[in-house]
Amino acid sequence: MKLKKLILKNYRNYENFEYDFSKNKTLIIGKNAQGKTNILEAIYYLCALDSNRINKDSELITFNKDVASIFALIEKEDVDIELEVVINPPKNKILKVNGLKKNKSTEFLRVLSGVNFSTSDLLLLRGEPQNRRRWLDSAIFQVYPLYFEKLSKFNKIRLQKANFLSQRINNSSMLEVFNEQLSVASANVIYLRMKYLKELERIAKIKHNFLASDENLSIKYKSISEEILPINELNELILLKMNELKDEEIRKEQCLIGAHRDDIDFFINDINSKKYASQGQQRTIVLALKLAELEIIKDKTGEAPLLLLDDVLAELDNLRQNFLLNIIKDDIQMIITSVDTLAFESDFLKNVDILKIQGGRIV
Repeated sequence: MKLKKLILKNYRNYENFEYDFSKNKTLIIGKNAQGKTNILEAIYYLCALDSNRINKDSELITFNKDVASIFALIEKEDVDIELEVVINPPKNKILKVNGLKKNKSTEFLRVLSGVNFSTSDLLLLRGEPQNRRRWLDSAIFQVYPLYFEKLSKFNKIRLQKANFLSQRINNSSMLEVFNEQLSVASANVIYLRMKYLKELERIAKIKHNFLASDENLSIKYKSISEEILPINELNELILLKMNELKDEEIRKEQCLIGAHRDDIDFFINDINSKKYASQGQQRTIVLALKLAELEIIKDKTGEAPLLLLDDVLAELDNLRQNFLLNIIKDDIQMIITSVDTLAFESDFLKNVDILKIQGGRIV
């Protein structure tokens, strides 16, 4: 899989941007706040239809503009494929594959895969639960496109139930309907999250062991069940808990049970790394997670995904930096941002395209 061309129109600080990626390694350099990260964000948006830097798509549009678009030419299995997203709020985004509009997000998400590794990911363990859930959901989209629809359905029902609770309507029958629908949707989301995390943990343990052989990594998905249950059993368990907390949900006007309340814990030698791990240990965990993501995508799709590294190398020590750069195979296209080339060895820079960015323009 290879990204050959990227065109941005009215995206963030880029009114018009076009670039051909001629090599497997591209280094985007420039001072802070010039737009380097925006390029990687646009590429990853084509992979997951999401960005961890926004709450709504309108934030992606250039100030005083109404519409933004991201276009890419992808080479996959020796075939060129055109991808395009048109962002035009409050309307739904328009998704196109080879110029044809796709009504289902899953048809679009099947084309391009990538792993994004940014400085914000290094704070993943100590950040908010919603950040960990969002990271996990985006990772799952890469290998199970249908998960996008399951998560969207869950969020739609959750918002409907929350709105119903906020109106303080005395209608227990309607609340039962919402609970039945939300329990099913939650069970589908939780099941896939736990299945994916189990596979991710298996691979991440191995990657982590290369950097810290005396430290054992383990991952726990914190939900209504500690083990992976069949979806029907999860559904029954969630519905039972919803009924138990019905009065409290009404009083607080909140959905207290569901996939939106879950979290992820990471452990080093059975000690919670969120509270007790050093900064170096936490960065080793995140590095292992990202490398595991890469391997899962390649294994499940049969294609090497893109690797997007956003200013992250400067935040890693020499050991972790060299491990990351050396373990990446030649078939993986890397696009890296940095303020300069100082963090890179001369051998690494020999076969790298260098793209200089200043004020949203190529210089």
